[in-house]
Amino acid sequence: MLSSRFKNLHPYVPGEQPKDRVYIKLNANENPYPPHPSVAKAVSELALNKTEKLGLYPDPDANELRQEIATMLNKSGGVLCNAWTDGDECTPDPKDMIPFEVTPDMIFCGNGSDEVLSFVFYSFFDSDRKLVFPTHTYSFYPVYCGFYEIPMDQVPLKDDWTLDREKMLEDANKFDSSIIFANPNAPTGISLSRNEVAAMLDRAPKDRVFIVDEAYCDFGGESCIPLLKDYKNLVIVRTFSKSLSFAGMRLGFVVANPELIQAVFTAKNSFNHFPVDNVAQTAAIASCKAVSYYAETSRKVVEQRESFTDFLKKNGWFVIDSRTNFVFAKKQGHTGEEIYQHVKKNGILIRHFNTPGIEDFVRITIGTPEQMAALREVLFDL
Repeated sequence: MLSSRFKNLHPYVPGEQPKDRVYIKLNANENPYPPHPSVAKAVSELALNKTEKLGLYPDPDANELRQEIATMLNKSGGVLCNAWTDGDECTPDPKDMIPFEVTPDMIFCGNGSDEVLSFVFYSFFDSDRKLVFPTHTYSFYPVYCGFYEIPMDQVPLKDDWTLDREKMLEDANKFDSSIIFANPNAPTGISLSRNEVAAMLDRAPKDRVFIVDEAYCDFGGESCIPLLKDYKNLVIVRTFSKSLSFAGMRLGFVVANPELIQAVFTAKNSFNHFPVDNVAQTAAIASCKAVSYYAETSRKVVEQRESFTDFLKKNGWFVIDSRTNFVFAKKQGHTGEEIYQHVKKNGILIRHFNTPGIEDFVRITIGTPEQMAALREVLFDL
């Protein structure tokens, strides 16, 4: 009774969501800091004093939200941890300055970046042409390839865990294919510079979209948004889940040139005309207006990441230098499964993968200073 497509699905496996006890959760790259108080206030105002909106369809194009996202990007430069803040004011670090004004027609919003990626896959990738991406990157990419029957060309990482850009470009030009990768990459945490991405764009097929997934960029990457001025085939995917403390609400967005944004809208409107509900839009608008708060919490995460990385290295761990809100590390003599079980036994969840090549690593989300102190104590026993 099942379709052949269904039989070939291999669903994404998210980080463990425990039900049996309370753990310190450092396994799903969630933000350890709550949303700004104005977010709860805006949602409460909607629920208590604008109840009629809960029974009405939301703005299908999320116009006010798209305006606020564009304003937030212009104020922050697309890298929150680098932005300069003074009270409620926020300005980009000079190296992140966007050389044009991001406008609402360059933004598309959806229910989390996973839904946004689904529309991107459907809009731009064909079933008769391979999609090029790294072997170890966001594991939803092969899931969507299976869902949409898109053939994959997965390029192994280099020995230093960086992307093999030469091989990716060679294959993309061989197959006249699109490229997609996370930058900073997951689960390795390594980031390409904007100039390195531009060099790839210069050599990649000009008639195919080039996707950069910037889910973790706010924690120290270099956003490729400034490159949109010169590269009309560039599509950037971002999320509120990480740096904007929105994992429980769900909101992702695309930044691209208006022509490509309209293509994603066509895909969305052929599937679900009202994807982002009134509650999520209200909360997200309030979040955008509190951009300086999120710049500060992003810096706190970065400070903890650097401190925790130093701790691991001093205690015999191999750690890949990260530009995300997590670290990817291993310790000789222990498998990733052993480390995961040891930490879980002590009330903390981290992530390990059974994927060949990275099975000895664990991925550890950066939490609050108190959470990281608790983890340090547990890791002393290894």
